[in-house]
Amino acid sequence: MNILIIGSGGREHALAWKLKASPLVDKLYAAPGSAGMAELAEPTGIAQDDFEKLAGFCLEKQIELAVVGPEAPLSKGAADFLSGRGVKVFGPSQKGAMLEASKQFAKEFMHRHYIPTADFQVFYDSGCAREKIKENKKYPLVIKADGLASGKGVRICENEAQALEAVSDFMEKRVFGYSGSKIIIEEFLVGKEVSVMALIDGETFLMLPVSRDHKRLLDNNEGPNTGGMGAFCPVPLDAQILEAIKKEVLERFLAGIKKDRLPYRGVIYAGLMLTEKGPKTLEFNVRFGDPETQCLMPMIKSDLAGLMLACAEGKLAGKTIETEAGACVCVTLAARGYPGNPEKGAWIQGLDKTPSEVLAFHSGTSAEGGRFFVNGGRVLGVMAIGADISSAAKKAYAAIKTINFDGMQYRRDIGA
Repeated sequence: MNILIIGSGGREHALAWKLKASPLVDKLYAAPGSAGMAELAEPTGIAQDDFEKLAGFCLEKQIELAVVGPEAPLSKGAADFLSGRGVKVFGPSQKGAMLEASKQFAKEFMHRHYIPTADFQVFYDSGCAREKIKENKKYPLVIKADGLASGKGVRICENEAQALEAVSDFMEKRVFGYSGSKIIIEEFLVGKEVSVMALIDGETFLMLPVSRDHKRLLDNNEGPNTGGMGAFCPVPLDAQILEAIKKEVLERFLAGIKKDRLPYRGVIYAGLMLTEKGPKTLEFNVRFGDPETQCLMPMIKSDLAGLMLACAEGKLAGKTIETEAGACVCVTLAARGYPGNPEKGAWIQGLDKTPSEVLAFHSGTSAEGGRFFVNGGRVLGVMAIGADISSAAKKAYAAIKTINFDGMQYRRDIGA
């Protein structure tokens, strides 16, 4: 079958790498795609939110499955538009995408369906938010912009000054635009964080291997929050915790979308904190995580194309998933100035010298004259597989020594 991947980042590059290996796939296209993933998926140059052109391309090229990578087109109704034109889509409806597009919507969904989460309060006015903060005596405190913010709309505030600054940035300075028109203030949860993803066809779910993202910019979880500086998979969890995740989060999520009549065929991402009182949900994303996807794809032994098609057709029941032995680590190489004001234009050298068993997924690059250049905050995801997390990390970091661009920054403790 012919598949169209919508998106152009590292997540989409990793999906293309996995889908290309499927015997079911004849041809892969990407919209808009990128030079970095061109060997796997032919770039179309069509913008990810140009639904008319996407639909026309699907009909012209006889696309049997459209896989929507990023959250932005999903929140604008990509799945609804394409499925309305007869295209099978892996990705939730616009209503389902509200679980990521609005943190208020997601928190109220969790509360309504008894999915464990942190206590929270929604604020529409910066003055009221400031009053609440000045009354607060317990820190850290978490403040979130309500809307989409590329994974950077969350502040963990250690004191009153930082909390007031977050209110100012989100609601008054509007550093994330309309996404900060309202905010959520919630309790800070203590524990280990994990990323849980599951395939969903609206009636059943299939849980994927658990991964862990590293959000902070600097080693030892210091520095500002980012979209993700690296990840590893799988996370070793005991059977009791896995069962709690399935019953208290995924099963209740499935029951919730049914009760609320949220059309949902795709993947659900639950960011969880494993607290002393059990798993609690930090957030929902309605697409594969980034950079978690880069280390998740190599750990899936089953045919992903077949599973995605089953989701799109509502035929996931009875399907199983096989996983690979060992572990995978992905380290993000970021541009100077990321996450605040990343610099672009630096020439990326050494990609042709990385070992064959190590992959570099392109997150933010451009190409000219056979060379790759920095074109985003997160530039590359360097991925390696090993017998365990430690050996995979060693391979990834050894490969990174062959890559260089001006201002390159990365964490040195991914998977440690």
